[in-house]
Amino acid sequence: MSDSEKKLFTERFNAMGSPCSLSLYCDSAAQFHEIMQKVLAHAQQLEACYSRYLPNSLISQINANAGRELAFDLDDTTWQLICYAQTAFEISEGLFDITTGVLGKYWDFRLAQLPDPAVIQEKLSLIGWSKIQLRRQGFRLPLDGMELDFGGIVKEFCADTIVTLVKANGFHAGLIDMGGDISIVGPHLDGRPWRVAVSNPKDPTQAIAHIPLITGGLASSGDYARAFTVNGKRYSHIINPLTGLPISGLSAVSVWAPLCVMAGTIATTAMLKNEDDGLQWLQQVGCQYVAVTQDFSVFSNTSS
Repeated sequence: MSDSEKKLFTERFNAMGSPCSLSLYCDSAAQFHEIMQKVLAHAQQLEACYSRYLPNSLISQINANAGRELAFDLDDTTWQLICYAQTAFEISEGLFDITTGVLGKYWDFRLAQLPDPAVIQEKLSLIGWSKIQLRRQGFRLPLDGMELDFGGIVKEFCADTIVTLVKANGFHAGLIDMGGDISIVGPHLDGRPWRVAVSNPKDPTQAIAHIPLITGGLASSGDYARAFTVNGKRYSHIINPLTGLPISGLSAVSVWAPLCVMAGTIATTAMLKNEDDGLQWLQQVGCQYVAVTQDFSVFSNTSS
């Protein structure tokens, strides 16, 4: 079947605690259904392995055995993610740190309660990627209570690897959206880009910009989705690993990069800095971005 006869199919699904969707140009509904099943299986496999909310996942087993002698031999994918976490830690100068997950137990954004400052200070001793010895055979967390959290990597990684999967199956025009983390298979068949909306943190139901994409990935980070206010002070769910406290920098950042996982790391690192340093970081990296400050001023170096 020629490209002109292909149709655009879209299916929504849930994965990794997020609403997701796949849009793909296919010859038929049956062909789309077949590739959709492979996509779902891939996403479920990654979630089953790397979700810290699933007690039998690999990451939960590693966390449960922190500080013990039991060690783990890492498969190719896990080692790839561990090495990426090392890179992210280095380029962010320690701000992007997947050992920060332990603090999630004490910052409860559902109950909107402030944790005991003394407890947070105590738990900082369990945070620090530099405490971990990188080894593929016999990997372990050295301190009892340490935890890994791939939440800032695996959803973006899933989007990128789904693109690899569908391309390997012969598809070349489409888009995968993993809860706002987006990776492009290829432009529309007529060459048009996908116009991806960037949410306005002042009103997330509205778009503050539309970014045209024909390749690469887009990831967003913001302090508006999960936050609470106590005594007039707003607390974001994004925690600085160096202080154990929620960030108070930019309100939202969306980044385009060759890979979605790269875009996510850049966006999160910018969020973890103060506003001026976050904007400077985005300019230094040289990626395309849209950033929103706390007073809702918009900074961008991309057409919208």
